[in-house]
Amino acid sequence: MTASVLMAGVFAISLSGCAPEVGSDKWCKQMSEKDKGDWSGNEAADYAKHCVFK
Repeated sequence: MTASVLMAGVFAISLSGCAPEVGSDKWCKQMSEKDKGDWSGNEAADYAKHCVFK
């Protein structure tokens, strides 16, 4: 059982490394390509703060 918990943790950590950092140029580009209707309120605020009003 301990091994399965460890493997789940390693898997979760490996997935988190794939997303670009909020506010980075890569993140801004990714958000501009994403349908605006799919943005969360936090994503919209972060986009305005980091990508529009630099």
